[in-house]
Amino acid sequence: MADNGFRISKIRKRDGRIVEFAPEKITNAILKAAQGVAVKDGRTVDKKEVEELGNKVLTILEYQFSEKEVPTVEEAQDIVEKVLIKSGHAKTAKAYILYRQQHAKIREAKDMLVDVGKTIKSYIHQEDWRVRENSNEDYSFSGLLLYAAGKVIGNYALNEIYTPDIKDAHVKGYFHIHDLSNAVIGYCSGWSLQKLLEKGFGGVKNKVDAKPAKHMGVVVHQMVNFIGCLQMEFAGAQAFSSTDTLLAPFIKADDMSYKQVKQCMQELVYSLNIPSRWGCVTPDT
Repeated sequence: MADNGFRISKIRKRDGRIVEFAPEKITNAILKAAQGVAVKDGRTVDKKEVEELGNKVLTILEYQFSEKEVPTVEEAQDIVEKVLIKSGHAKTAKAYILYRQQHAKIREAKDMLVDVGKTIKSYIHQEDWRVRENSNEDYSFSGLLLYAAGKVIGNYALNEIYTPDIKDAHVKGYFHIHDLSNAVIGYCSGWSLQKLLEKGFGGVKNKVDAKPAKHMGVVVHQMVNFIGCLQMEFAGAQAFSSTDTLLAPFIKADDMSYKQVKQCMQELVYSLNIPSRWGCVTPDT
């Protein structure tokens, strides 16, 4: 294909990188699709016609994009499909579309893979901004475990949960999906403190149970344990409502002084801010 004087010299790949535009790749892609159809029909490919089709694609690209604009791979491929269909090559167009779909599946399979060495080095050297995506996440071995597992879950979410349009927008930076590594679980949740006070902390098979608390100190520990355990299954904050109202009877029952109440509340706040969640972070409350 003659490309002398062709204005467009760059093209944007799917990962956002801008590379040198190779016009011959368009011709080669059309040729492969045409050859697949020709083999089935028992005929040979007219390479001159393929060349002409390629030139039509380049002409349209030049018309649609100025010298300063950079077309994307998808935009170039869309033009190829339209040219093939309008030129009466429906079979070749179908073969070309199938070719695109096959390569898309190959790319998706690669996207699901995680470069283990690169992932660990990125965390150790703190090269990836996602190491600090959550401000209360500490740089630690536990943080490394969370980061590595999060890369796998994030890739799974982009390829298996979100639609291709949403994935594409996230990858290209049109918007950002926060906490992508937690995409398979709920975000924030509120819980009934009254139920905890009435039933105690338990109900999970093969785990320790605690009967309903009778004293403020025990209530505080049950609240901390409850929030800590539930936080393991959620990405965002966990909350109790009407805490002051529901704890008031314990103050009366224990005949607590202001100083004693303050001490219990300090224990509650302090205990909830100890790094006890995966990733060496504090429960989000």
